[in-house]
Amino acid sequence: MQFDAMMRLDRCGDDRFLGHSPAYPWGGVYGGQIVAQALRAAAETVPPSFRVHSLHAYYLRGAVPDEPLEFEVQRVRDGRAFVARSVVARQSAGTVATLSAGFHAGEAAADAQAVRAPSVAAPEELPAGGWSTDFDCRFVPANGTPGRVAAWLRLKPPVADDPALADCALAYLTDDVPADAALRLLYPDRPPPTSWEEVDRTLFNHSLDHNVWFHRPAPADAWQLQEFTCRSFVAGRGCVVGEVFDRSGSHLATVAQEVLVRRRRS
Repeated sequence: MQFDAMMRLDRCGDDRFLGHSPAYPWGGVYGGQIVAQALRAAAETVPPSFRVHSLHAYYLRGAVPDEPLEFEVQRVRDGRAFVARSVVARQSAGTVATLSAGFHAGEAAADAQAVRAPSVAAPEELPAGGWSTDFDCRFVPANGTPGRVAAWLRLKPPVADDPALADCALAYLTDDVPADAALRLLYPDRPPPTSWEEVDRTLFNHSLDHNVWFHRPAPADAWQLQEFTCRSFVAGRGCVVGEVFDRSGSHLATVAQEVLVRRRRS
């Protein structure tokens, strides 16, 4: 299922929408899809002059791909400069995820950044990888920093030229790499897995939440350089923080996620 089609939600009532899922290799639903669709549902209730500035989501229950996801949007606040929305994603088993999103009308102000993109090879110089046929993921060779992972990601074109869709694309893509950073901290000498099945046989990992602060816009199908570091791993949970840049080094977003990692029981 192409990204444009995935973000095409069916309206099923006042501020209620239905989203559909493709099949995934592990049998569940990719968390980035759920967050992106929830953000899309929220944006459907917001004037187009507003753009998302942050989202904060909790993953509460695994979703199944053969059942639609229902997104119920609550209009928390409508102001002149800021709009707030809350979204609950459900399936028949119960609540799958919750999301809070803030939207800003934008204003004239300084544009500055202190964080810099790492110096890495261009995506064309790196081997293609990843588990999805809908987006390209090219990992940068490890630099020896514990818990650090960098990768280039982009949706495979074509993707409609829609600013709100581009924000959903960034939310979608930024759920993929954080788990790798947690695994890199726990198993620094572990070679990269040759397939999803290899990881799935030995380890269980699950995103517990997902947080994105959107700084600057970028086309949905442009390359993004994502750099994540697992800052700490305690009680089975890894705290991962990362930055997203475009090819010119412009700082697009800051991302934070907590990842659960367990060894599978034999």
